[in-house]
Amino acid sequence: MQLSHLAETLIGSEIVKLGGDIREKIRLGEKIYNFTVGDFDPAIFPIPKALEDGIAAAYRSHFTNYPAAEGNLDLRESIAAFLKEREDLEYSPDEILVAGGGRPLIYSLFRILADPGDKIIYAVPSWNNNHYTHFVQGTHIVVEAGPENNFMPEASAIEPHLKGATLVCLCSPQNPTGTTLTEKDLAAICDGILSENARRGPEEKKLYLMYDQMYWHLTYGDIRHYNPVSVRPAMRDYTIFIDAISKVFAATGVRVGWSFGPAAVINKMKAIMTHIGSWAPMAEQKATAKFLLQKEEIDTYLKGFRSAVAERLNRIYKGFMDLKQEGYSVDAIAPQAAIYLTIKIDLAGKKTAAGKPIEDQPGVTDYILNEAKLAVVPFSAFGAGKNSPWYRLSVGTCKLEDIDEMFEKLREAIKKLED
Repeated sequence: MQLSHLAETLIGSEIVKLGGDIREKIRLGEKIYNFTVGDFDPAIFPIPKALEDGIAAAYRSHFTNYPAAEGNLDLRESIAAFLKEREDLEYSPDEILVAGGGRPLIYSLFRILADPGDKIIYAVPSWNNNHYTHFVQGTHIVVEAGPENNFMPEASAIEPHLKGATLVCLCSPQNPTGTTLTEKDLAAICDGILSENARRGPEEKKLYLMYDQMYWHLTYGDIRHYNPVSVRPAMRDYTIFIDAISKVFAATGVRVGWSFGPAAVINKMKAIMTHIGSWAPMAEQKATAKFLLQKEEIDTYLKGFRSAVAERLNRIYKGFMDLKQEGYSVDAIAPQAAIYLTIKIDLAGKKTAAGKPIEDQPGVTDYILNEAKLAVVPFSAFGAGKNSPWYRLSVGTCKLEDIDEMFEKLREAIKKLED
């Protein structure tokens, strides 16, 4: 069967496929330490009680009809107040667009900005920018980020590609790395975008920045979150933010996300939304509108939530540092934000107890899954090279009592290998 060019060339989500393989192993009775999914186990990380009660009350009040295409006004007003209180950002309800999570907003932004062949700049590893660029038949401008800068892109790597580009994609805190852009690095990237736009004539397309800050409330220790508009106010004309309740309130399945930016861009995104209809449900919008104004409830929830996530990240980081100290070929980057830890498992070329060599990094991934029962997502699923030894480890479904047991099995599996 011959279908469209997109259908014939589209690659499905590598993470979804990996998750399906792991679920099948669990169904067959295997104990798997599953650190793959960027989601939460509600038994460990429930949504805030006030939000849960608000959703139930909204359904009992029969809020089951279509919401406004751009998001209900009361929710957009609450988001505007939330942004002002939490980030000191001034956006009117007309500059805010609500959707069923972040994905339809990202898709609509790519659609309204990019024509086939347009240059789209993104770093790897990063979440899904490669696939969205493929959706719009854009030209992939891939910037490699490495461990020397915590896998965050630098202005010096982006700037040579700005001429003629349509979109720069940034995410901070970053999925998959759990690391953040510094104020200095973000300011330098913004300066490059502003300079490029000043160079362009009135008939030329402007260069825009998509800034995904889905995890920005989840930072740890001395780490601070920075956004382009606070760092460089002139970026207000060129920045489109992606945000949601999905990660900050462990509410991935509640499906309430929002974008905010220049009204002209937001209105075009809204036009696409009127056709694809990926709106956040009415009851969830009503509940979120009330919840975002409950400062004490939010502060109390975030204090406990951040503490619980940080404890898991720090314990697992220490475990990898202990293994490294023992001489094993592993490493990790100290956790900064989000629910992710960047880890390195560099076992390619070693031989199993049966004398069979582990030929490449996919072989390493299979080995640690089958021998250590440890499931993590390789950075190759986020656009990095196939043989990158780095992985994303997510703690959203992590039970504290499983951590020591997981490291025992990982240590045993690595000890079996021979050079």
